[in-house]
Amino acid sequence: MQKIIVGFFLFLSVFAASAQSKEVLNIRAFREKKMHQWLEEYTAFLSIPNIASDTIHIQKNAVFIQQMMKLRGITNVQLLSPKTLGIPPVIYGEVNNPGATKTIIFYAHYDGQPVDSTKWAKGLYPFKPTLLNGSLESQASIIQWPNQADQIDPQWRIYARGASDDKAGVMSILSAYESINSCGYHPSYNLKFFFEGEEEAGSDHLYEILEKYAPQLKSDLWIICDGPVHQSGKKMVSFGVRGDTHIELTVYGSKRPLHSGHYGNWAPNPAMMLSKLLSSMKDDNGKVLIKGFYDDVIPLSIKEKEALKDIPSPDVTLKNELGFLVQENNQFTLAESILNPSLNINGLQSANVGKLSSNIIPTIATASLDLRLVLGNDFRKQHNKVVAHIKKQGYFVIDREPTEADRKMYPKIAKVILSDGYNAQRTSMDLPIAQKVIAAVKSTTNDQIVLMPSVGGSLPLYVFEKYLGAKTITVPIANHDNNQHAENENIRLLNLWNGIETFAAIMLMK
Repeated sequence: MQKIIVGFFLFLSVFAASAQSKEVLNIRAFREKKMHQWLEEYTAFLSIPNIASDTIHIQKNAVFIQQMMKLRGITNVQLLSPKTLGIPPVIYGEVNNPGATKTIIFYAHYDGQPVDSTKWAKGLYPFKPTLLNGSLESQASIIQWPNQADQIDPQWRIYARGASDDKAGVMSILSAYESINSCGYHPSYNLKFFFEGEEEAGSDHLYEILEKYAPQLKSDLWIICDGPVHQSGKKMVSFGVRGDTHIELTVYGSKRPLHSGHYGNWAPNPAMMLSKLLSSMKDDNGKVLIKGFYDDVIPLSIKEKEALKDIPSPDVTLKNELGFLVQENNQFTLAESILNPSLNINGLQSANVGKLSSNIIPTIATASLDLRLVLGNDFRKQHNKVVAHIKKQGYFVIDREPTEADRKMYPKIAKVILSDGYNAQRTSMDLPIAQKVIAAVKSTTNDQIVLMPSVGGSLPLYVFEKYLGAKTITVPIANHDNNQHAENENIRLLNLWNGIETFAAIMLMK
């Protein structure tokens, strides 16, 4: 009986291996030889602070990436800078292959979100990459970096800012090219590489680079590496992203803080006013009540609706993992929810709480609102809809501090600061090259892959379409629980290894 069981599992392992392409298996074998060296290189990369406003360290990142590219044989490595001075450059390189008539550009960004090191777990620091034998949530502990002879567990995680978002993209793309080159494979596409340094700061100047270098950036497809794989852990291909914009909203009470005993029930309380204003924007089931908020949405195509049905639902598992019972809108699954425009409160502030709380009526209350957009929405129109709603609630809307004259004329005043933003983008799943990408990703795994019409996160991909007429497809690699944008950001090594295989397969598409 034991021989039968062993034989059965041997058959399964052979079958699993045969289900993946020969090229992928060779790439995997090469990765197993190189992973100690790659880990050493990656930790050096992660040790360089990467906040977009930190000009000195951003330049160090740019130099490091250029060295990585040149060591791998990528040619014409150069910096692409916008017209505006002092903006992080794009690091660009290319590989032109004999006989190739089509071009793919691989995109990732090397800048990261600002950090508050005091919020990181004990022993972890944003720019001191640390290896753990699992995730913090599973009570993992810090371990030593492996020596050349040591085994590497794919479940280990690197904790550092940028570990997943998005230096993992840079590392996996470049290591993928190194792998196919070292294995002697010759892509049938020309390959270009484009690593941005301003994405987490809003990509405000990306359009300048695309416009300035348009002939150099001509391609048949952009492959975008950013964000996590599906919550099920399965590999994912996404054909769109939501747009994003923000509103800073402040309402006013008296000119100075007032004793809540002497003036409570008499003086206007801006914290209460703001609470009521915000609650007027959504019903109890999470539907946005702002007039026309959903009117511009372009419906999904038939193929996109079919893909949506096949997406495995992580909802129950995620609720248990995240510690809540009831979702905001019970009409939609998570996958369906992110295909709708949203209005979120990112933060609220009015006087103090906890030990610093005092018996006062505050003078102001402020909320930061985040508007996620889907295909058809224009961020300026969404701004206008929100402002119209605020006015409808009786507020005099301004974009500055109220004057004495304002206070004597208007009972309810709201300062509204509108940020810049960008619209959503979506690429058709029906394109022949899109089908080739799907097939390439499938060749790397025996599991189902998840096809997402659009992900919930935002990237300024519409600018690629606007300035280059380019099509984009996003292939994320990070683990879904990577804590991107927050403390204790991490990447699971298996996701990094899988990413290398995935991008190698895409580079070898026929």
